[in-house]
Amino acid sequence: MRRREFIAFVGGAAAAWPLAARAQQTRVYRIGALLVGNADIDSFQKELREELRKSGYIEGQNLIIELRSAEEKLDLLPKLAAELVDLKVDVIVAVYTPCAIAAKQATREIPIVIMAGDPLGTGLVPSLNRPGGNVTGVSLMAAELFGKCVEIIHDLLPTAHRVAALGNAADPFSKPFLEQVQLAGKKTGVDIAPAMVGKPEEIDGAFAVMSKEGADAVIVQGSLSSKKTAELALKYRLPAVSVPRSFPELGGLMSYGLDGPDSFRRSADFVIKILHGAKPAEMPVEQPTKFELVLNLKTAKALGLTIPGSFQMRADQIIE
Repeated sequence: MRRREFIAFVGGAAAAWPLAARAQQTRVYRIGALLVGNADIDSFQKELREELRKSGYIEGQNLIIELRSAEEKLDLLPKLAAELVDLKVDVIVAVYTPCAIAAKQATREIPIVIMAGDPLGTGLVPSLNRPGGNVTGVSLMAAELFGKCVEIIHDLLPTAHRVAALGNAADPFSKPFLEQVQLAGKKTGVDIAPAMVGKPEEIDGAFAVMSKEGADAVIVQGSLSSKKTAELALKYRLPAVSVPRSFPELGGLMSYGLDGPDSFRRSADFVIKILHGAKPAEMPVEQPTKFELVLNLKTAKALGLTIPGSFQMRADQIIE
């Protein structure tokens, strides 16, 4: 190479390096978030943003979060999932089974991080250890936890012989939900009375029927409105328990489930690894190790329940 050509080559390369560096620095990552629209949205956004920020992904600089909520109308989820696909997001985070299924049906290419009750049982992944496709994330183990809710009601209210199981017919997770609740009912000698609703507006009528038929308590599936079901449980004076922590925070009697914020942080870790180049097919679905019992004593008092001190000692958090 002649000297003049060499100088031109070096000069051109030197000019290209800052351009390449600037292009890399200014890349904006787009994260899609698909939610049912229950009460966990604020906590989810807070933990997701904070974990991404710690890894250098900051909104307004190199990050855009596209949030889509069905506002508890599950039939809107396919359309919302398609919107995220059209935006060509880098990753989709899908919270709860209906969102995860809608996202999976919308794309086989975009990585999907799920938080779902039973990823294996609902067909989201063929294996927890080897997901194989574009889906991975966190198993909430919610079916088993709802079974545990039956045991907790039995421990607190040993005279409760009939417990209603309020399920969301629009959510495929309702099948494992009912199976585990009924299995726990057999073990504890509690009669389980399934009550299925297909739309949010049917919840009021379901509570009226449960009360009329003599339910002593009710277990509420997590994809139903925490706020509305907690209010109706109080109105009909039914001790109510669910898995999401938001349930007792909004007036329900109890919840037994995962530490919600911790689970959101774990899902954010999956997002970060994917942005760094990891493949969902090679990332095992994680199972929870930390659970908590949350008890609302204010609601207990409104229901006329006396909570024994020994039971209160079991609670990880008490709302007064």
